[in-house]
Amino acid sequence: MPAETVSVTGWGRTAPSTARLIRPRTYEEAVVAVRDCGVRGGIPRGLGRAYGDAAQNAGGAVWDMTGLDRIHVIDAAGGTVLCDAGVSLHRLMEVLLPLGWFVPVTPGTRYVTVGGAIGADIHGKNHHVCGSFARHVLSFELLTADGTIRTVSHGTPLFDATAGGMGLTGVVLTATVRLQPVETSLMSVDTERAADLDDLMARLTAGDHRYRYSVAWIDLLARGAATGRAVLTRGDHAPLDALPARARRAPLAFRPSRLPPAPAFLPNGLLTHTTVGLFNELWYRRAPRVRTGELQRLSAFFHPLDGVPHWNRVYGRSGFVQYQFVVGYGQEDALRRIVARIRAHRCPSFLAVLKRFGEADPGWLSFPRPGWTLALDIPAALPGLGAFLDELDEEVAAAGGRVYLAKDSRLRPELLTAMYPRLADFRALRAELDPRGVLTSDLSRRLNL
Repeated sequence: MPAETVSVTGWGRTAPSTARLIRPRTYEEAVVAVRDCGVRGGIPRGLGRAYGDAAQNAGGAVWDMTGLDRIHVIDAAGGTVLCDAGVSLHRLMEVLLPLGWFVPVTPGTRYVTVGGAIGADIHGKNHHVCGSFARHVLSFELLTADGTIRTVSHGTPLFDATAGGMGLTGVVLTATVRLQPVETSLMSVDTERAADLDDLMARLTAGDHRYRYSVAWIDLLARGAATGRAVLTRGDHAPLDALPARARRAPLAFRPSRLPPAPAFLPNGLLTHTTVGLFNELWYRRAPRVRTGELQRLSAFFHPLDGVPHWNRVYGRSGFVQYQFVVGYGQEDALRRIVARIRAHRCPSFLAVLKRFGEADPGWLSFPRPGWTLALDIPAALPGLGAFLDELDEEVAAAGGRVYLAKDSRLRPELLTAMYPRLADFRALRAELDPRGVLTSDLSRRLNL
């Protein structure tokens, strides 16, 4: 297999490292790639949407798995699909929606692979109802460090170590996924404004049980009585009888919009406290106080940023950090303190969302747990950002919370044990499964996973 030496980064475009990029096109080539990866090991990579260094491997191999992209079997009656791990959620939507099925969980982008969705155990706007992606995976085929392909069933230790295991237990080759039935490709959406953080949390707590999907954009620059003001958006898949007559002619059409890509080179400093503050003010003011039953395209509701290719370039050459944490119910004071600290630090984040998580998922390193999760994008060039986020990490850990490894690029390893109680089990299984450390990444070395 040909290999090229390239500089690899996460979606945040920080902390690049150089690796040999290998693109297997068959399962046999994938086995060879794992067996011949060299002393620095290798790590699987999908479409590169992990924000940090999870799919990087300085001096070693990175296996681009997007060449394994076949959809093998669709059970249109039972609602399952068997596909290669390199298939994207975008491709699944294209194929499955006309048949009346939707992916069970999608994050804020549909350009992630099924293998990546398992490795990061992704979550979406419906976690409070449906859990994370791996909850809907019945089984997968896993290529382990010794070159063996194993069939791994839901509920087994190897399944739970792989779900959220960041590709460190093996390379997912195929997966069987349970799907969500839908009547249309539109969403019925309710929108309302919340005056501050307490108002937002009260609305989420009181009403989320009525919706499959729920998310709030939150203004982290608003001050005083408006601290934490937000626009709350909730909805469900629109039934056929909710569509106007014209739309019923093709109720399952999937036509995501697409704008020109962001320029390849943008200077640092475009996203400042002033410019983001102005954007946040306009975004909040233009949102309706209350609007119900609005019909939106799937792409507009779930993946608005996918309409702008390479949107991560707007942060300039220095890139950005996406920081996401969760703290449990009963830790609302910790959430308030963290929001106040972010505002006081004048973090210019226009992409900030608050959601509620439901029941914890079984993955040993899965991120979600019952509680409040806040995610925000911050320009990496912001002065003092590293020390500030270290302080937030400590506050999150003290509140019994954790940060999301799929978005991390700078967490200190000593906090990991407090954040992930099953870490020792993960390390023990990994040591047994891969004693030579074949599966390795910049993230695993940094955090001693």
